Parts: sequence; structure tokens; C-alpha cells
Amino acid sequence: MNQQYLPFLASEITDQTPEDALFHVIAVPYEKTVSYGGGTANGPGKILEASQQLETYDGFSCPCDEGIYTTEPVDCSGAPEVVIASIKEAVQRVYSFGDDKIPFLLGGEHTITNGAIQALHETGVEFGIVQFDAHADLRDSYEGSVWSHACVMKRAVDLGIPVMQLGVRAISLEEVKVREKHPDLISFIDGYELGIEGIPTGALLPEGFPEKVYITIDVDGLDPSIMPATGTPVPGGIGWHQVQQLLRKVAAERTVIGADIVELAPIENLHAADFAAAKLTYDLMGIIQRSID
Repeated sequence: MNQQYLPFLASEITDQTPEDALFHVIAVPYEKTVSYGGGTANGPGKILEASQQLETYDGFSCPCDEGIYTTEPVDCSGAPEVVIASIKEAVQRVYSFGDDKIPFLLGGEHTITNGAIQALHETGVEFGIVQFDAHADLRDSYEGSVWSHACVMKRAVDLGIPVMQLGVRAISLEEVKVREKHPDLISFIDGYELGIEGIPTGALLPEGFPEKVYITIDVDGLDPSIMPATGTPVPGGIGWHQVQQLLRKVAAERTVIGADIVELAPIENLHAADFAAAKLTYDLMGIIQRSID
């Protein structure tokens, strides 16, 4: 393991092997297209560092009992297409140990999700994406790049992958039109609706949404009072217990086959945000573990 990156929860678990681990953590310190505050390249290292302070018992179970293996970090040098291809290969390596393995990518900017999506798409498996985010990320291009963090969900829609968006509260007219053009692929419960009306008591995901899902969590989907350490914070975000409840509903309704936590931009000496991202990662592992059991 690269000295800069401690294995996830290495303070509590040792001698993890990729063959025996259910969860495979992949650090992806990619930062090329951030458009406001920077620092996301430091996110994976800080999440892994903060994970050393986690308890193995998450309040309900011990997710690490299923095995957590931390891979070598992805080389993020080169053009976006090159890095995305490297991420895709890293995810494909996870599945080489068994199609039941679950990759957990730690970003880095949201662009990294493209690599995981491409890897899954090439397997031929039908899946949908559940996106927690303050932004829709449905621009066709942004600041001259189709691989901008602001375009990641549009790239998924271009592949015909259904997307469920949760917590969006900053969206352009261009993106509204994309939603209107693809009602069969894009579903959403935006930040205002979640904040005013709350989480639906019935099914969260639309009827017909694929059985297998990939979860992508842009930490700016959380309210800045919880997560100030992100490049594009937007008020009115999802609360801590809300995100937990939403994740539980997703895992209860569908099968989670992969996930990422992106856009943490660490603030010096603000450990709470780093720890929140690490705990959210581990809590999601626990939610998945209990949904399988």
C-alpha cells in the first residue's frame, strides 16, 4: 500500500485478502475540473486516515466482518480519458475476484464515477444509479470538457443508464431540459421536496428501476452544517439521519453492487468533515451487509 494511503480501518483489521473481502476500497485522488473550491485530490487520503478512528461496531453490526480490502490507489496522472480508463480497470479487477465483490471508490472529484459506470456497463449487467448530490451533473459539457464533474450523470444517461437523483438544489436550465427529455431515465426527489415534505413513506425508487444499483454520494449532497469541506457547498442539504434512512431504503428495495464517496475537499484541522465521510463510507458498508443477511 502506498505510504500516503493507510488501508481503510487498518487500526482495527489486518491481513485482509482480496479473495476473502466483500468490500474493496479504491482511492482515486483525481482533481482536474473542479469549478469553485479545490482540494478533492486530498479527499481519499483524509478519509482513509479518518477511518482509523472508527469503531468496528457501527451501532448495528460489524461491517468489517465481511472483509475490507484496500487496493493500491489509482494513478491519476494524464488526460481525463486515461484516468477514467485506469479507474475502469481498477473496478474490473475487483470483479475478477468474484461478481459478488463490492467496489467502494473514494474521490476525488465526481468525474471518477465515470470509470466505475463504464466498468459495470461493459459487464452487460442491467443497473441503475442512485445519486446523492446538491447538483444534477447533467450538463453535456462544462468549461470545455465533457468529462467535467458537472457532466458525470449526463454521461450515464448517454449510456441509457437510469438515474435516481436525491437532494439536488442547484440545477441549470440546461439540466432541467435534460430531465424533461429523459423522463424514462431520470427520476428525482430534490432538496426542497426532501426538506419540506420529508422522505417518502412508501417506495423510494420508481417502479421498474433496475434491481441492481450503484450508489454515488457527492458529499455536497449533505447540508454544509454537516459537510462544509467540499468545493461547492449549497444550503438546504440532506441531514445525517436523513441520508442514513435514504440509504437503508435503497438497500432494502434493491441490491447494491458498488458505491463511491466523492468531492470531499479537506479543510486543515477540520477533522469532523473527514471523519463524517469515513463514517458514511463504513455505515453504508453496514447497511449493505445487513441487507444481504
